[in-house]
Order: sequence, then structure tokens, then C-alpha cells
Amino acid sequence: MTPTTPEDRPCAPSAPGLVEHFFRREYGRLVAALTRKAGVRHLESVEDAVQSSLMTALMSWAAQGVPEDAGAWLYRVAYNNLVDDLRRKNGRKQILERAVDRVDRESEDERPVYFASEVADDTLRMLFICCDDAIPRESQLVFALKTLCGFSVSEIALRLFTSDANVYKRFARARDRLREIAPELGTPPLDALKSRLPSVQAVLYQLFNEGYLSSHAEEAIRRELCDEAVRLTTLLAEHPIGAVPGTFALLALMLLHAARLGARRDATGGLLLLEEQDRSLWDREGMRLGAEWLERSATGDVFSRFHAEAGIAAEHCFATSFDQTRWKEIANLYAMLERIDPSPLHTMNRAVAVAEWQGPAAGLAVLKAVTPPAWLAGSYLWDAVLGDLHRRAGNVEIAQRHRDRALASAPTEAVRDLLRRRLR
Repeated sequence: MTPTTPEDRPCAPSAPGLVEHFFRREYGRLVAALTRKAGVRHLESVEDAVQSSLMTALMSWAAQGVPEDAGAWLYRVAYNNLVDDLRRKNGRKQILERAVDRVDRESEDERPVYFASEVADDTLRMLFICCDDAIPRESQLVFALKTLCGFSVSEIALRLFTSDANVYKRFARARDRLREIAPELGTPPLDALKSRLPSVQAVLYQLFNEGYLSSHAEEAIRRELCDEAVRLTTLLAEHPIGAVPGTFALLALMLLHAARLGARRDATGGLLLLEEQDRSLWDREGMRLGAEWLERSATGDVFSRFHAEAGIAAEHCFATSFDQTRWKEIANLYAMLERIDPSPLHTMNRAVAVAEWQGPAAGLAVLKAVTPPAWLAGSYLWDAVLGDLHRRAGNVEIAQRHRDRALASAPTEAVRDLLRRRLR
């Protein structure tokens, strides 16, 4: 983390926003580091300690300014909170004394030594631990997003097209199961790492998506989540277990999308449609890196959903203009994605590409055969696409009905403003 100078430190009114920014970025690292010391059995105490450090920061930073090393400050406060809580609740002095001794012996120059098969990053290692095969896949995802990525229950529910109640159930199921199996906090065995890789990739995918189009009411884009997803996926791609074409494609997808982040908002912070973006603001170096990782992913005989999505992102990135986009190729990639990972969401997106390629009537014809499940039919995405295609096809009344429903169910005001411009 880059230290702040006295001139950079915010005045009191802006401190709460900065606290949340640092906390969002550091949350997973704090939980992972403290859980490694205290053990998974004490995960609730770890989370309470980390949350408490935020409350302390809100009061302290507003009065005294942001410390030079905000991440270290949060860690020390969270660690002290954890030690106090464990001593008060459990009286496990021997465990605590060993943890305290380890911390006291640590210095900035001392780093643990890892074998080639181990995962050196605390957060990435905890992701593999959370994705234990004994936990149902949907519960793994919820648990990792909430515990290590700092997502709220409502954010997870929106991303996974489910209810808050289901998120709570899945989280509790995963937490209880982890307590039962009490995993070691070192790197899991190699065979376990291999079987857990798809779940870890899924968590990183969702982490990036939340940053790219946030469900947070006041932040349409959360760059720190995208950056953390790219960081962790890069580490995964460099690890012997994660260095596979699917991970390379996932990293390419993230880098290509991240390259366009700087052009996705206007001067007031509102979201811009793809056709409204100034392409000269796109990050050419990020596009180059994304293309390199996409090329690396084209090895072996595996073609994953990440390959298809990265290919779609590349088509958008390297088109010279919106009108010059190769929509036929994008439609074909979505068709491939449907075969690899069947979902009405992919069909819906293919319909959008077909409409740009062959006209709105052709896009509507693609959707005519689709009966959307309840989770999609109630989503703003479905109504927004139908509203746009019917509007362009001249079906004014039908378009208006879908437009009204899309605006009513949009998760944030930023998305609502975007839809108003798209569907007017």
C-alpha cells in the first residue's frame, strides 16, 4: 500500500470514505492473515475483530487523520482485538502466547519460506481452504465472497440471483462444515488444490465482476476489487497448480475489461454505454497484457467459458469503433459459451449481439424460444434487453412495459440512469 504524506491526508469529513476504501481493499487480507494465526475454529472472532478495527478507524482517522501505513494500522488494531476477544472468551493462553510470540519475532525483513507447491499469499491460500470439497459448491462461493472479499449479503444475493435468506443459509452451512473438518491452515495437498481450482476461479470471477459493475449504491465501479481480483488471479496463474489455460483465459478476461475502466464513467461519475466511451482513454498496455494472456491460454485441448468470454472482451477492445465491432464473431462466441455453460443469460447476450449484427427482429427471434427462469425474469437485465430490442423494432408499447420494469428493478441509481439513456 502506498503511504500517504501529511499533505495527502484527508480532512475529517472525507475520512469515513477513505476508511471504507482501505477496509474494502484490506478486508480479505486481514481475515486471511488473522485466521492463519488463530485457526478456522475462531473465524467468527476474527471477523468480529476485523469489523471492530473499522469502527475504531472511523473514529480515530476522522479525529487524527489517516496513518501513513493504513493497512498495518488496521492489522495491528484487528490483531489486538482478536487477542483480547480470545483471551476473554476462551482463555486459551497457550495458543495465544504462541501467536503473540510469533508476532513479536516477526520483522519487516523476515518472510516465511515456502516450498514450490505451497501458496505464499494468505488470501489466495485461504480461498483454497474455503473451497474445500466437503462444502457444497454454492456454499463455497458464498463463504469466500463474504469472508475473504468483504461482500455484503445483499451484494452476494444480487450476483448469484438468489435471496438474502439463501445466502445466509449457504454461509452458515459452509462455516459449520469448516469447523467440523478443522482444516490445517497451511497449503492443502496438491491433489486437493487441483480439485478446488474451479471454485477458486469462480470466486475470483465474481470478485472482479462486482468491481466492474458494483451493486454498491454509491459506487458504480469499485476499482480496488478489480485490482485485487487481477492480483490474486496473477498469483494463481504463476502457481504450478493454477498455471492452466483456464486461469490464463480468466486473467486475460479481467485485464481486457480492466483496460476500459477509465472510460466507463463521465465527468460526474455516471456510467457510460460502450458506444459512448472515448476509446482513446482505454489502457493500451492493459489491452496488450490481456492479449498476451489470451494467447497463452490457447494451448492444450480445453476451451472454457473464460476462453469464450475473453474472446468476446478482445473483440470489443480491439474494434476501432462501436460500428466496426465484429458482432458476428461475438454472436458465435456466445453460441459457443451456451454449449460450454448453458444459461439463459448467455442466450440473452447472444440475442444482443445478433441484433447488432442482423437487426432487432433477429435478436427478438433468438429470445422467442427462451422461457426465462424466475431469477432472470425478475431481473432488470431481462427487461432491459427486451425493452431495447422492442424499442428498436418499433414495438413502442411493449418496449415501454419492459422499460418500466427494468427501471423499477435496477439495483442502483447509476444503473438506472444508464438504462434511461439506453431505453429512451
